Amino acid sequence: MRLGGVVVFVLSGHCLSLSAQEVEDQVSEIVSELTEERIEQVMEDLLADIESRISEDSLRIQTDHWLVMAEADVFAELEEEGYLFETVSELDGLGFLLAEVAAPASFDLSATREGIYDVIGGKRADIDLNHLYTAGVPNEIDGQSGLVGMAPRELLSTPTDLSDLNLRIGIIDSSVDRTHSTFAGASITTKRFVENNAPPNLHGTAIVSIIVGSDPMALGLAPKAEIFAAEVFDENEDQGEFASTVSLIKALNWLVTSGVSVINISLAGPPNRLLETALNRVRQKGILAVAAAGNGGPMAQPMYPAAYPAVVAVTATDDRGRAFRLANRGEYVDIAAPGVNIRHARAGGGFIASSGTSYAVPFVTVAAARLMQSTSEPTAMLDRLYTSALDIGAPGRDQIYGYGQLRF
Repeated sequence: MRLGGVVVFVLSGHCLSLSAQEVEDQVSEIVSELTEERIEQVMEDLLADIESRISEDSLRIQTDHWLVMAEADVFAELEEEGYLFETVSELDGLGFLLAEVAAPASFDLSATREGIYDVIGGKRADIDLNHLYTAGVPNEIDGQSGLVGMAPRELLSTPTDLSDLNLRIGIIDSSVDRTHSTFAGASITTKRFVENNAPPNLHGTAIVSIIVGSDPMALGLAPKAEIFAAEVFDENEDQGEFASTVSLIKALNWLVTSGVSVINISLAGPPNRLLETALNRVRQKGILAVAAAGNGGPMAQPMYPAAYPAVVAVTATDDRGRAFRLANRGEYVDIAAPGVNIRHARAGGGFIASSGTSYAVPFVTVAAARLMQSTSEPTAMLDRLYTSALDIGAPGRDQIYGYGQLRF
């Protein structure tokens, strides 16, 4: 499609703009060098190359860093075959070792993966790049410190026992501003998985306040819950705020050892073999992971970790039960919860309102943690959670709302 001297290619939900002159120059070169029969194929290759560059950028791959995760006996076998790793971390909670490897410029992940699989078999280790994840759309901040938006408890009827329950909840997010007044008396244990001494704290503060905030004007859903917050987000000028696969896996490992029943993951990104295996192990240990479905819009591709079978994918709705306009859709969406114009604490003081699937996750996390106290097996608990949901979309499970709107 051509718009005012600019050619716009729309590929897989992405949009890439090239100047008309650039495209015309490439086409002229193709026509001059090739026969007519091959022009169509070469143009297809050109578009494929453009799409490949879009995909690589959108997946935010840290291309010079690759990972191997397996049980200890696998690493022993690899060492005997000459595979030596300088940086290896023990994941005692998950039962794995994690190796981080810097890749040379000539690195070929596929060849390396095939070589290791030849030694130990394809099902005994996971090998992938160190993908990066984000917390979705920016906070919709209006600059006010007053009571904007709607408090969490105004958006969903909560049971009377919720304020007194001592739930153990894990959070994987950015840092938390524990000096905020709404956290006075709250039980929040944090552990940092990035080297940044001043990591971002807006998003993590918001998510935790929706759960344990004590201010009467923005009372959290479960103010007496014990929070174990894994701080996984780093920040730099080029990439903005991001979390790596390494930080996510190490955070999952810590939370498994902390005895939480549910893990709140309000971030999204590309698929990763190691992350999927780690989340499967978390589920095997009887811990439920709940994640944001993503804010890429109705036509966006599935986002991870929400799209993994072992994870509950949460979408967002407004106060009238309508789907959030930027929410992802798809067969992987499990359940909907309030996530539009949510009032929450702002790092540094005061309150603001935000929208996104990230802000819907805490509602499902708390509901699941409450049910886990009486139904400790995640699958049985999810049956109760989904059965009690209000079917607000097409009859039965659908790609917009999943099983329906959350009800306690």
